[in-house]
Amino acid sequence: MTIAYWCVLVAALLPIFAVGLAKTQPGFDNNAPREWLGRLSGWRARAHAAHLNSFEAFPTFAAAVIIAHLAQAPQGRIDLLAAVWVGARVAYIALYITDKAALRSVAWTVAMGCVIALFVSGA
Repeated sequence: MTIAYWCVLVAALLPIFAVGLAKTQPGFDNNAPREWLGRLSGWRARAHAAHLNSFEAFPTFAAAVIIAHLAQAPQGRIDLLAAVWVGARVAYIALYITDKAALRSVAWTVAMGCVIALFVSGA
């Protein structure tokens, strides 16, 4: 399995990591988790928002990795772009939680650049 495929697995787990941070507050209500999460504030609310955004970012990244493989782009390039994407998304989550909006946008842009580069890397 390639490094890029491992990065897809890590990407699939990132939303779970982010929401796990949000749920660290005592009193988590597993009977009504969405309602409970909707009442969060501060960094835990931002962790939940990062969780949702991570689900939004995942499909295009996974598709880009698969398409780059199918297009027979150079494996080293695919692996590098996938690893940078994961790093940018980890930074994105951290910056979201710590309320650093401008830097968060930079991390988002880097990750999106990686997705675009993956899509065109086989061209």
